[in-house]
Amino acid sequence: MQIQPSDLGLISRAVALGKRYGTGSGAVTALDDVSIGLRRGEFTAVMGPSGSGKSTLMHIMAGLDTPTSGEVWIGDTEITALSDSALTVLRRRRIGFVFQSFNLLPTLDVRGNILLPFELDGRRPSRDEQAWIDELVDTLGLRARLGHRPHELSGGQQQRVAIARALATRPDLVFADEPTGNLDSRTGREVLGLLADASRRSGQSIAMVTHDPVAASHADRILFLADGRVVNDTGRLSAEEISSYMLQMERAA
Repeated sequence: MQIQPSDLGLISRAVALGKRYGTGSGAVTALDDVSIGLRRGEFTAVMGPSGSGKSTLMHIMAGLDTPTSGEVWIGDTEITALSDSALTVLRRRRIGFVFQSFNLLPTLDVRGNILLPFELDGRRPSRDEQAWIDELVDTLGLRARLGHRPHELSGGQQQRVAIARALATRPDLVFADEPTGNLDSRTGREVLGLLADASRRSGQSIAMVTHDPVAASHADRILFLADGRVVNDTGRLSAEEISSYMLQMERAA
């Protein structure tokens, strides 16, 4: 009997991932035989120097890019074997995204942006889903802003909307790409606290790419990449410990 990722408590798994750009002497290896598993309800930070492969890893695990070799699974579904149309549906229903640039639609108000995943799926939220959305709106302090357009919100409020949209469908996994990159330090801490709280309270799995030691210190687990390989897989660390380790990596490079 074949063991499935969900049997191991994994919400996502990458197996022997390789990613190369170009051919011949000009070829660049972005990922080199990377195998990792992301557990349900865990907040994972992915760190590494510029060019280490961390963004490439996230894009492939999120189904936004394809590997040169290897497999990626979401639950018991191998996404690297899916057609483009099937992959689009899977991303819409089972994966949430939070980006540095918020990626809100300027023509929609806050309510419309939060409900966008349902609109794209051609359906309305169920009663239970609407109750969850209402809870998100209140937890994120957006109740008074539901009728506002993105340009009427602060950066922190826009990122809160993006988080509500990412969590609205209760996806298997949320990918956050430098989610505090455009925020001041205080607002960034609040956003990170909200992501960590979603992981703890709702059992939400979150994978966050970041270069910020303070951001990574909120995670339960930290993966360090260098030259396309995982060089360290550790539990929670302080911002100071992370900074020290990153400095060692840069000196060794």
